[in-house]
Amino acid sequence: MREDMPARSSMTRIRRLLPWLRWGCVALLSSLLLLDLVFPPQLPKARDTSTLVVARDGTPLRAFADADGVWRYPATPESVSPLYLEALLHYEDRWFWRHPGVNPIALLRAGGQLLTSGEVVSGGSTLTMQVARILDAKRTSHTRTPFRKLRQILRALQLEAHLSKREILILYLERAPYGGTIEGVEAASWAYLGKPASRLSMAEAALLAVLPQSPSRRRPDRHPEAAQAARDKVLDRMAALGVWSRAEVDDARIEPVVSRQLQSPMTAALLAQRLRAAHPKAARIVSTIDPNLQRTLEERVAAYFSTLPERTSAALLVVDNATMEARAYVGSLRFGDEARLGHVDMVQAWRSPGSTLKPFLYGMAIDDGLIHSESLLIDAPQNFGDYRPGNFGESFNGPVGAAQALRLSLNVPAVDLLDRVGPQRFAARIDHAGLALKFPDDAKPNLALILGGTGARLEDLVGAHAAFNRNGIAGRVRYTPRDAAIDRRVLSPGAAWIVREILESNPRPGELEQYDRGTRPRVAWKTGTSYGFRDAWAVGGTRRYTVGVWVGRPDGTPLPGQYGAITALPLLFEVVDALPGGNRDAARVPPPANVAEIDICWPLGIAAEGLPASLCQRRRKAWTLDGVVPPTFAERGARLWNAGRERFEIDTDTGRRVSAVCSLPHRVEPREIARWPALASPWLSAETRHASILPPLADDCMADGRDADEELRIDGMNDGATLARAPGSVHAVRLSLRALGTERNVQWLLDGRWIGETAGRATLVRDFGEPGAHTLTALADSGAWTRIEFRVLE
Repeated sequence: MREDMPARSSMTRIRRLLPWLRWGCVALLSSLLLLDLVFPPQLPKARDTSTLVVARDGTPLRAFADADGVWRYPATPESVSPLYLEALLHYEDRWFWRHPGVNPIALLRAGGQLLTSGEVVSGGSTLTMQVARILDAKRTSHTRTPFRKLRQILRALQLEAHLSKREILILYLERAPYGGTIEGVEAASWAYLGKPASRLSMAEAALLAVLPQSPSRRRPDRHPEAAQAARDKVLDRMAALGVWSRAEVDDARIEPVVSRQLQSPMTAALLAQRLRAAHPKAARIVSTIDPNLQRTLEERVAAYFSTLPERTSAALLVVDNATMEARAYVGSLRFGDEARLGHVDMVQAWRSPGSTLKPFLYGMAIDDGLIHSESLLIDAPQNFGDYRPGNFGESFNGPVGAAQALRLSLNVPAVDLLDRVGPQRFAARIDHAGLALKFPDDAKPNLALILGGTGARLEDLVGAHAAFNRNGIAGRVRYTPRDAAIDRRVLSPGAAWIVREILESNPRPGELEQYDRGTRPRVAWKTGTSYGFRDAWAVGGTRRYTVGVWVGRPDGTPLPGQYGAITALPLLFEVVDALPGGNRDAARVPPPANVAEIDICWPLGIAAEGLPASLCQRRRKAWTLDGVVPPTFAERGARLWNAGRERFEIDTDTGRRVSAVCSLPHRVEPREIARWPALASPWLSAETRHASILPPLADDCMADGRDADEELRIDGMNDGATLARAPGSVHAVRLSLRALGTERNVQWLLDGRWIGETAGRATLVRDFGEPGAHTLTALADSGAWTRIEFRVLE
């Protein structure tokens, strides 16, 4: 009995201590919980990284530093190379997935090595402890003390209690220091190596795994030898552990440490800025940009326009027609160039579109059955109410086909068409298709809009012009894969094909004949220049891409002498020729089933089949839609503005015209002629004019009202005159001229170029000083005209 008493006494004491032990554990746990509540781990906020805008393949375009100016990109174990994870975990923390945040064995080993050697031989910190140190780095000093180590241990335990192992590893991947303001393996990989962390070699993985141990002394851009030595140490460790073979490690050691100059990415800077503003909470924004094409075009735009005057900028947009995704976006000539206002994004700026809207007008007129591709239009001075448009060079071409009028971007025919389509209806149609127009002071659409008297944006113009390559369907340009695809019809497939055929058949500047279809892509292109040389445009497309170019000054001041054809168009062709798939775009696409090519006749504009030669003075091949062959436009206001069939009777003996009332009997036979629009007369040959004139009326017949043509005469200078300055004078010869024979408005043309307008017998005063032979034409609104020739001596 007495032998059992000590054991019983011990058990009794233990039983008495158990409540105290339980309460002690509870108190300890409560204290730890209280400390955790009072001193919680300083976990980063959600999305506490830099905003990174990347290209479609993940290449960073531009990074926006966080609030502290740090470049930190999102990263996960799945987004980085497995080689890097192997190097990191085996070199830094082989027991990461098993320990509770601290590794006692590693700490004891590191402490013993420190005591025996007097220096740090190996570290005892786990990855979790390193994350704790990183998170506390901004709040505590960087000195190494036992207290700081204890603090790291406690913080590591806290982190393990609050976070999963994967979440702790992500914190390290995103926040490990790599020198300067670079944090995280993804930012370091791009900054030092110019590649994503997912595509690291063994040598690169080892380098990035060891850099955070001493980022300042081992930065490869400053200390490549130290960086290589540390990298090789990691490689040897991986071989010793049997993770990587000795042969693989030996090959990796041969790879030199090559680092580019440390810099943040700055490609498609203005688009990146735009996307960041649109997605302010996103840490990583994926764009649709092709990084190689983007860099190439940025360099090309900067070089191409570098000689333009100060404050000049340029913008370029390339869109994939199939998806409407932007492949290149150059918002300014040179981002950050203050002299050229490089911070202004001209892709989304409102500017005068010049003549870039004309293709849509011709397409709508075709859809409305107003014209076919060779409808007879008149490019001559005309007034549309109080509005008198002129051409870019103030010269006129007389009778032109619709296709030629569009290719030459003639203004008067376009205004005539818009007047018939209706400016408000036209504006509403293209606005519905996504091409918004901006009018000053809430003004209503008017005839001037087709010549650039409105505002439009480059991105909307490109989205709308893509319709010519998408069967008449315009689209909103998309800048991220998540942007909604918004497509709206602007033209029928047939009208879009005809307009594209018209624009595509226009040879490139400097080429006398159409370019070789077998080697170069077919491009449907259109230029534009706004009033006062403020905006130069070129918009064009192949079957795969649509490209838009703008050149001008963001402040809206003129850029004299720079217009679309010479400033923007050459770059457009360079870009198109550099795009992938050019050979596939060289083949001609056949027309839709409802588009047919037929022979038509001028001046009537109708099908040539069955017409006699007298009514078919000029034969042309025209593209028609749905079998509709509209005739030449009817008269506008005056009887002489007429293109139609004139039926009459003539005396078979004399050839004179016979009216309904004649005093003598006549043997008659019916005749018919095709009359040209009266305003076309000055540009017609004498033979053509004669074929369109009615024969004179027989003397015994009463007037039938068909001989009311006015006859003009220029007063103030004789035909064949020679003008000379007064002896010793340097001034030009000043003359006062009148057009006699009409009470209507008269347009004056010198060598085909408009020089003035008078009303009735009013005087035109003008100086004539350019030496050489000249032609002066007076053209009344009725169509009556006259012409004289003269010479100015030197």
